[in-house]
Order: sequence, then C-alpha cells, then structure tokens
Amino acid sequence: MKFSQYFLIGIASLMSAPSFAQWQWIDQDGHRVFSDRAPPPDIADKNILNRPVVRAAKNDPPTASAAGLAGSAAAASQASGAASAPKISGADRELMEKKKLAEQEQNAKRQAEQERVLKTKIENCSRAKQAKATLDSGMRMGRMNEKGEREVLDDGARATEIKRIQTLIEADCK
Repeated sequence: MKFSQYFLIGIASLMSAPSFAQWQWIDQDGHRVFSDRAPPPDIADKNILNRPVVRAAKNDPPTASAAGLAGSAAAASQASGAASAPKISGADRELMEKKKLAEQEQNAKRQAEQERVLKTKIENCSRAKQAKATLDSGMRMGRMNEKGEREVLDDGARATEIKRIQTLIEADCK
C-alpha cells in the first residue's frame, strides 16, 4: 500500500471510531485504543483519554459516568449545574474509610501510650513520696554500695538523697 492509502484509512478510522466508541485510552504498547467498553483494570487512570457521556433525558445536560466522575471535577460541576461538591466514587470512598480507620487506630495507640505514661508517673510519684517520708523521719537508713557492702547514710548522703527524691517528686507529681 502507498502512503496515501494508509493516510486515507487512518483518517477514515479516526473519523468513524470516536462516533461509535465511548472510551479512549493508551495501552501498554503506547497505542491509542477506542472501545465501547471500559479499559482493563491494568490501564492507569492517567492513560484514559476519553470517558463515555451519559444523557439521562432528552433535555438534560450530558453527565459523566460514575467512572468519569472520579477523574474530573469539571464534569461533576457541569453535571450538577451548580458549584456543588463532586460525587465520590466507590474506590475513593474505600480509601477515605481506610484513612479514617488508620487515624482511629493511631489515636487509640496514642491514647493508650499516654495512659501508660500517666500510670507510670503516678506510681513513681507515690514511691518518691514514700521514700521522702522515710528519709524525713530521721530513722537510721542504710544502702548497698558498689562492692555489695552495706553502708549507713550520714547527714550529707541523706541530704543528697532527699534532694534527688524531691526532683523526682517535682517531675512526676504534677
């Protein structure tokens, strides 16, 4: 065939194909495909060039199909005739539900962690108050040193220990 024959066949197919085909997309090989059926699921949304237009009644303006609404907010605003929000497709609704569930789980984890930290602070506070009361009583106290030997707290060690416990009380007993 000659170039002119290819050219004429190409023009004829391009002129007639869009009038019958409602879908147009680019396949994996980079070829433009016209069809009256939706593209296969492995075709990316960005590769879909044209979606079908559906008319509800003779005098109604054209509206995009449910698949087309997901891709173009302009079609949704044209379909409604007003500046209303675009309709959400099933896939978008699922995504929103998944996001909402993930946020709820994250909030629950965060709240559980905060409760655990609060409980730990309360326990530390009560232990520190009890230790301070024991130190303030003036009773003779002892502790084990690094060598594992028992040593009795003198006034300097007692004052240092009281100061340390007081900082714990200030930190944990708010």
